[in-house]
Amino acid sequence: MLKIIEQPRYSCALGVQQTVVAIERAIPILHSGPGCCSKITGIIGQGDGYAGGNSIPCSNISESEVIYGGEEKLRGVINGSFEVMDADLFVVLTGCTADIVGDDVKRVTGEYQVQGKPIVFVETGGFKSNNYVSHEAVVNAIVDQYVEKYAADKSIIKGLVNVFATLPYQDPFWNGNLEEIKRVLEGIGLKVNVLFGPGSGGVSEWLTVPKAQFNIVLSAWAGLGIVKHLEDKYGTPYLHIPYLPVGGIETSKFLRLVGGFGKIDPGIIENFIQREEKKFYAHIERMADFLLEFKYGLPRKFYSILDASYSIGISKYLLNELGIIPAKQFIIDNTPEEYQALIKEQFRQISEYRSADVFFEINAGAVHEQIRQDNIKNRVLILGSCWESNLAKELKADLLILSVPVTFRLVLDCGYFGYKGGLRIIEDIYDRVLETYR
Repeated sequence: MLKIIEQPRYSCALGVQQTVVAIERAIPILHSGPGCCSKITGIIGQGDGYAGGNSIPCSNISESEVIYGGEEKLRGVINGSFEVMDADLFVVLTGCTADIVGDDVKRVTGEYQVQGKPIVFVETGGFKSNNYVSHEAVVNAIVDQYVEKYAADKSIIKGLVNVFATLPYQDPFWNGNLEEIKRVLEGIGLKVNVLFGPGSGGVSEWLTVPKAQFNIVLSAWAGLGIVKHLEDKYGTPYLHIPYLPVGGIETSKFLRLVGGFGKIDPGIIENFIQREEKKFYAHIERMADFLLEFKYGLPRKFYSILDASYSIGISKYLLNELGIIPAKQFIIDNTPEEYQALIKEQFRQISEYRSADVFFEINAGAVHEQIRQDNIKNRVLILGSCWESNLAKELKADLLILSVPVTFRLVLDCGYFGYKGGLRIIEDIYDRVLETYR
């Protein structure tokens, strides 16, 4: 049966090119048709990075390769990439055509691996999955084909942790989030591998992945396949936090959980939390008069149209620290069925006194129709993407764009994780509210 997805929020499996682009001095090589890269960049890319966008090497498979095979053409692209592109790691990714034709990309890539070239491959034909799933496949492939080969010393470093959080570029705020995650974890005495972005050590940091004392995954489900693989391969234990902590309450809770798991001196953790909470709540107190006096002009309820990790974390924060009531919450990341019960439970106990209705729906048309059918009497807030712009105008709602596509926002190092993220989201929500009173 044909099913149409209106206004998609993620890409096909080949969208994992953005995972590679997010690794410092790593370059994807696409064995795919000529239009795949630009379409992916259009929905989940904002800025090309070191060698993303139109700089990504591609075999540009055509009718000829469909008939005769494209392995020789792929060799030519790989040879050219090594000759003219300066990188520490190359990752060959396949598109639908290459996987349907059956090109032996493993054999072609293996020819360069035996020569000692820094190259790995992953089959990422778009029809196989989405970029949430293929993100795990690419990270595991880099570990198996590159880290395992070149990381000679795998002895554990006490206090070193690998962090796997939201997907680079699929989360528009991934860079700022990773920087803040690293800052607070270092604040309690840990050494932190974030692996992606300018705050990482690039490919050399990946070589220390096996040396971690433990791994942390900050995600409802995407990334669990990575830490389970690392546990099987290196025996590294992992701590799973099924959402992105935002604000004072959840960030402090997160740090205490990490401290207990890693057996860190509680005194160090509490001293850091005390300093951070003092700054955080000083800002909240400063705006208390504004919130109380202006309460009738502020949104009383919010709808979220986000992936599970963001939706849970931000919903907890808006309800428990800002007093904005959750309306229907829509999860749009095509969550595998085995993880849905855990997510529903998080919303069921979102606070001591309230729960929230959650729906797993990837079709924006159906989501928008459900929201329209609600009897909306007061001002509401919508947390979504640029796809919600017309809906927000229709309902006279305030819109904060937190999900791709983010056409109407430019994102540099903005992030919503942690103490700083909690303050940032207050600014962003109420900036949009006050703008309507001009």
